[in-house]
Amino acid sequence: MSDFLQNPLSLFSVRGKVAIVTGASGAFGALASEVLAGAGAKLVLAAGKADALGAVADRCRARDTEVEALNIRPSSESACDALVAAAVTRFGRVDILVVASGKNDVAKAVDMSPARFLDVMDANVTQSWLIARATARQMLAQGTGGKIVLMSSARGLLGHPAGYTAYCASKSAIDGMTKALGCELGDSGITVNAIAPTVFRSDLTAWMYEDNDRAREVRKGFLSRVPKGRLGEPQDLAGPLLFLASAASDFYTGHILYADGGYTAG
Repeated sequence: MSDFLQNPLSLFSVRGKVAIVTGASGAFGALASEVLAGAGAKLVLAAGKADALGAVADRCRARDTEVEALNIRPSSESACDALVAAAVTRFGRVDILVVASGKNDVAKAVDMSPARFLDVMDANVTQSWLIARATARQMLAQGTGGKIVLMSSARGLLGHPAGYTAYCASKSAIDGMTKALGCELGDSGITVNAIAPTVFRSDLTAWMYEDNDRAREVRKGFLSRVPKGRLGEPQDLAGPLLFLASAASDFYTGHILYADGGYTAG
């Protein structure tokens, strides 16, 4: 009998793996950090907000795992190289990369300056490419494969009437990058996939979950498009993350995994 049939849950294990998480102080980054910590991974956490990063790192350490916290954004080639080098210095290798850094800037295209548009593209696309590139080089040098998980969105597939041109364009680019990197790195044992959520509970979206007229009206319109009939919760992203970061997804690469309650299906 195959080993995985004797213990199927072993396919989802990341215990002892070394994971870099960028944007670790943000909603998805913090969730990813704590999920991986709880699953036994060793962590290198990076974010631009030092205080928030420290709080996430402390919560992860409380789960009895080793954590290196670095006040770094993946905003340049040198910063990304330094982040990967720090992981190798502390833990000797890199097995997993979760790119949770990025931003949005909501404005109608006719009102948005080119500088604001390019800022979103840089934060979401260029910086994702830079840290994926730096990490892939290290994983290739190790010769033992690896897992790269990028952050997309349902907005990479669908437009939005409220001034999301920069964000939608950036997430469409992430989808293309995921597929291209998946093809480039496929024969090396490195998988590249993306999680694409719709609205899920975080500090930024908490108002949508409230019991008031405005929130109810917004939810009504949004949920009319969601077959599952509810907004997303953090645990709805935790499962896809563990799948894409573990051996369970070894035959999956170049995929966009929609964590959206069926929003993009209808």
